[in-house]
Amino acid sequence: MNWQLNEFLKSALAEDLGRGDITSEVLIPENLKAKAVFLFKEEGVVCGLPQVQALFRLLAADEFQSIREEGQLVPAGTAVAKISGSARCLLAGERVALNLLQHLSGIATRTRRLAALLTPYKAKLTDTRKTTPLLRSLEKYAVRVGGGKNHRFGLDDAVLIKDNHLTLVDVKTAVARAREVIPHTMKIEVETENAREVLDALEAGADIIMLDNMPPGQMAQMVELIAGRAIVEASGGITAQTIVEVAQTGVDYISVGSLTHSVKAIDISLDFQ
Repeated sequence: MNWQLNEFLKSALAEDLGRGDITSEVLIPENLKAKAVFLFKEEGVVCGLPQVQALFRLLAADEFQSIREEGQLVPAGTAVAKISGSARCLLAGERVALNLLQHLSGIATRTRRLAALLTPYKAKLTDTRKTTPLLRSLEKYAVRVGGGKNHRFGLDDAVLIKDNHLTLVDVKTAVARAREVIPHTMKIEVETENAREVLDALEAGADIIMLDNMPPGQMAQMVELIAGRAIVEASGGITAQTIVEVAQTGVDYISVGSLTHSVKAIDISLDFQ
């Protein structure tokens, strides 16, 4: 088990259990065994089964068996996994397991639906850093399961020169300074909001130009202006209703923060048998 996941799951269990599951300790005999199934109550993409299995391993469950594959789209009413072991153990992990499975499946499901809209186009769907604190690696994992791509994981793995940087230093100076320091294998991206900034980023030699909060018509003009001299990313308030129009502009990537920051959880239950 990945040690970071292990520590995260221990913390999540500690948060929920506190000094112990008082209700179960009062009502459930210590030696009582039970079986249960995880049931999707609405259509969705399955995501989080390995993490849930790891959770119940920490609680010493007897057996966890996946019935459906990670990343599989399943209809409402589908049992995706079953578990057996101490009834107290299953009840102790129930809420944390469901929170994880519902949240990650929600991200994977939304990602799958948006990525499907891009199938006829060259644009690839990516996430952002707009993630729940301390859940970034899991949420970005769910994006991959759903068929999306990961943008940078943190401030240390890519250069992205944003508007706040550009209030302190001009584009050409910023790109030049980055070129002097970062490895040649690392790309430099510049956020732009208008044609002047796009031209400045091109002249500075940016590898990636982000078109931020531009209407699709303007994006199409900027793609034509860039003419393949840099990778083009579209970003800013893009929804299921607008993503196809954005893809039609010819951009290479479309980053969508709502994949992770405001996703709806999938309705899943743990039903004891």
